[in-house]
Amino acid sequence: MPRFTSSTLFRFSFSLGLPFFLAIGSPAEPPSAPTREIKLGLDEAIRLALEKSFMVKVDAFNPLIARANLTTAWGSYDPKLTGSYQRSRNEAPELADPLTGLRPSAAITKTDNASLALEGALPLGTTYQIGANTTNYRGTFNSNADTYNTYGGITLTQPLLRDFGLNPGLYQIRIARTNLAISEWEYRASITNLITQVIYSYSDLHLAQANLKSAIRSRDMAVQLYNENEGRRQRGAMSEYEVLSARARVANREDSVIRAERGVRLAENALKQLVSDEHNPEFLTWHLAIDPLPAPPAVAIDAAAGFREALAQRPDYRSSKLGVTKNELERRYQRNQLLPRVDLNGSYGYNGIGSDFATSRTDARHQDFNAYSTGVSVSVPLTSATERGRARAAKLRLRQAETDLERLEQDILIDVSNAAQQVESTRSRVIATKTARELNETMLQAELKRLQAGEGSTFYVLQQQDQLSYAEVAAAQAQADQRKALAEYDRQTGHTLATYHIALRND
Repeated sequence: MPRFTSSTLFRFSFSLGLPFFLAIGSPAEPPSAPTREIKLGLDEAIRLALEKSFMVKVDAFNPLIARANLTTAWGSYDPKLTGSYQRSRNEAPELADPLTGLRPSAAITKTDNASLALEGALPLGTTYQIGANTTNYRGTFNSNADTYNTYGGITLTQPLLRDFGLNPGLYQIRIARTNLAISEWEYRASITNLITQVIYSYSDLHLAQANLKSAIRSRDMAVQLYNENEGRRQRGAMSEYEVLSARARVANREDSVIRAERGVRLAENALKQLVSDEHNPEFLTWHLAIDPLPAPPAVAIDAAAGFREALAQRPDYRSSKLGVTKNELERRYQRNQLLPRVDLNGSYGYNGIGSDFATSRTDARHQDFNAYSTGVSVSVPLTSATERGRARAAKLRLRQAETDLERLEQDILIDVSNAAQQVESTRSRVIATKTARELNETMLQAELKRLQAGEGSTFYVLQQQDQLSYAEVAAAQAQADQRKALAEYDRQTGHTLATYHIALRND
């Protein structure tokens, strides 16, 4: 098996010539579709996301659906007009005469019945019917003479125990109204999460581009060092090993550039997905040219005050409080259903009669012959197992919701505290990494001077180049993390929409 020494490998590499080296340093890319560059700042990215994001478009339907459901609940109190008409004929046979054996003709009764009424329900549980009906009886009993009986009046039924009062009467409406409020807070949470996600993606793209910039700079510095070392080797002032070290580092850093380019494409796609509603292949050729991360606002971080504000403004907490309200409404309704049914019913109206409909209607209109009724109906379940089970379950669900709300309060307290600490930590990291980057830049220049003076080595220069690259990426990471930390603090305290001056309409 042939062996390759370091000098053999160097001669093989160098014999390929400088053009090959430059080809590796700047790899040829296959032809691609023309790209469309879109310049984008953070505020513009947020605006486009609110306008274009499918996430928001989908979630925007939920409050509208909830509002439609509220209209449906109110519809249970819409009065309705009912009418009917029925015609019947009845032949009543007679027994045969025992003496003659003959069977008399059947008695025939003909009936025409028509009714028209307005009926509905009221929030107190009252049901009503206001209307009139007329019946025309005729047949063999009156020589088929028309006889119209007309009645006009009102009938009421009023629950006295079960289903009495506004609590059960407005139960479905109050539930629907609470669901509407919950959906509005959930939509607010969706907007908040979207804005936070845009800031995260924008910061990630900023970091990816900074990483690529640092990787390219690091590769270029390695190329420059390689060229300088090769020149020294040709002058006999440097060993082949030093040249090989620089050459190997170029290849390594070229791999870093390729990886960084891949990271930029992934970060771009993540942000493009948030700020656009395009869904065609050309969308893949778009290139985002983002502005530098804006300077973070000078905000005072107070975890205790942030916790209080979160309880007033965080959508998930407000939704959970409304969930407790829903369970309280359910408990009160099911407790009412444990009562026996006692209904007071009554009617009042006027009768009329005549040989034709007009006469009987006029008779009723003159109110000469009144008719009324009153009564009470009672229904008492012997065990009420179903109602007792529902009431017990509703009570337990209320306690469960209250306990879960307390858990959420504790989570919010911890989340706000962690977010506040993260803001302070990233502020310190930005200062520290900036100093580290500047110092590493100075150290690299010093190491290069030592190498040029013949006092240093390629190894230390390459090492310092790597340290500078790490420091540059760390500084960009700290800036991105600081932006994320501020966005997360706003989200945890419920300030996101106010920070970016976004108002939601309730229409």
